[in-house]
Amino acid sequence: MARAKRKSRTGRGNRTSQRRSSRATDAIGLLKADHREVEGWFEQFEKTRSDDRKLELAGKICTALKVHTQIEHEIFYPAFLEATEEEDIHHEAEVEHDGAKKLIAQIEGSGPQDDYYDAKVKVLSEMIKHHVNEEEKRDGMFAKARQSDMDLDALGEQLAARKQALMSGQQGSRPNSGRRPMRGVMGRMSTAIR
Repeated sequence: MARAKRKSRTGRGNRTSQRRSSRATDAIGLLKADHREVEGWFEQFEKTRSDDRKLELAGKICTALKVHTQIEHEIFYPAFLEATEEEDIHHEAEVEHDGAKKLIAQIEGSGPQDDYYDAKVKVLSEMIKHHVNEEEKRDGMFAKARQSDMDLDALGEQLAARKQALMSGQQGSRPNSGRRPMRGVMGRMSTAIR
């Protein structure tokens, strides 16, 4: 009996230390920081009347969302699915990403001169708000990830490294699209996902 209690305490201790880890650098902290950044740009877009500023903000939003959805798709979502087996949550998130990608392509293919430009950015904002709420709500993806055995610190490092690579243009917006193959764990993960 004492042995079972000790084991239970150890498990709780490990989870508590996992929760106390630097949440700003763990996977969920990094993804939430992305959410807040894009939300701010959407708010600025809504307030501006300058076509140049709209184009600049829409560019930032689209780039950030493409990178964010890619690192979630390549790294976070597969780890989440493996750790939690929450297929419904995973599949809904992937479908939401697909819808956002289509709208992002339309926004990038047009500009403020398009009569529907502001409407497209507004609808994208609403789609992203819904998606963020689904991930961040009390029983959403992030809460379930924290309750699982996922190593959120290691995933945070992987997400940050991949995000940096994408933002600096080392791999372009699509991994392994005729460019040099990815090596190591990321290469194996990307191959396994396909």
